[in-house]
Amino acid sequence: MCGCLHSTPDQALHLEGDPGPSAAPTSTLAPRKMRKSISISKQLASIKALRKCSDLEKAIATAALIFRNSSDPDGKLGKAAAKNLLQTQFRNFTEGQETKPRYKVLLSELDKHTETKLDFEDFMILLLSITVMSDLLQNIWSVKIM
Repeated sequence: MCGCLHSTPDQALHLEGDPGPSAAPTSTLAPRKMRKSISISKQLASIKALRKCSDLEKAIATAALIFRNSSDPDGKLGKAAAKNLLQTQFRNFTEGQETKPRYKVLLSELDKHTETKLDFEDFMILLLSITVMSDLLQNIWSVKIM
C-alpha cells in the first residue's frame, strides 16, 4: 500500500502497474506484492537537472526528497513524522542537544504544531536552527581546509 489511510490492498497493487483486481477469487492469506521504495540516491540520479549541480544544490535536493518521501499527500509533515526524521536522518546534529535551552524551545515550538503540520519551509528552518546550535557544526568549523 502507499501508506495513506485511504488505500486498499487492491489499490496498492493497481498502483504498482497490475491491471487491477481480477474476477477470480484470491486467498486473503496470499502474500501481496509490497511496493519497494526507491533510494534517495536513485531519485537524485533520475533528475536530469541535478547531474551538473553543485554539492550544495544536491544537499538541498536531498533534503527536499527526504521531506517529500516522509510527508503526507498534501506535502505536509506531522509532528511525529518530523521528530522521527530528526531522530533517524539528523541524529548526528541533534545528539547532545537535549539539555540545551534553545533546543528545548525548538522542540516545544514543534509540539505547538499538533493541529497544523510543517511545510517544507518550516522543516528547513527547523533543520537549520538545529544545525547552527549543534556540536557537530562546531566540529565541522574546526576542520582544516588547507
